[in-house]
Amino acid sequence: MSQLSLWSTAGDRQTFALPDAEVSLWQQFYDPATSDHYFQELRTTLAWQQDRFPLAGKYVPLPRLQVLYGDRGCDYDYSGIAMTALPWPPLLAQLRAQIQQITGHEFRIVVANCYRDGADSVGWHADNESGMGPQPAIASLSLGATRRFSLKHKFRRDLPRLDLDLISGSLLLMAGRCQDCWLHRVPKTKRPVGERINLTFRPWTAARS
Repeated sequence: MSQLSLWSTAGDRQTFALPDAEVSLWQQFYDPATSDHYFQELRTTLAWQQDRFPLAGKYVPLPRLQVLYGDRGCDYDYSGIAMTALPWPPLLAQLRAQIQQITGHEFRIVVANCYRDGADSVGWHADNESGMGPQPAIASLSLGATRRFSLKHKFRRDLPRLDLDLISGSLLLMAGRCQDCWLHRVPKTKRPVGERINLTFRPWTAARS
């Protein structure tokens, strides 16, 4: 068994033995019926949009839908995309409060992503924008179809990749030095797969000038 697939369980929380990171998973943070209800409401009520990002001198569509919600002034820029935070809708505010209570971390924004099918994805990256402050904690809630989530160390090639199949209602917490030392992705898949919503709750200290 790979050292990166080991975990210890405290209640419903599984903590992975990753060097240079603090990564935990609640496999069923919300039960299936609640998760399905939340998915349906968020899919139909959030202000989804397909942004474009600069690539090779032109702007190309992002391979997923997304939208930003957050506290006043917490606008978010990444990879050439400028996102303006919309006010918290009641359900997202409720989810934030519940996740903050369980994790012990405070979050000021949530980036919502919708992966419509297996062609929608996000490549290897770290959420290490300076506006999130040092060693940010990021809570990632999955709703809808199960998708593969992968983590690999930025510098140590001797460490195997960690692959997780995140089910609907699961909550993944990345904290400590995770964004400094690890990359993560949601890869494309050719197998038939339904829609998935991913909510990444994040700290944020910067205001767009």
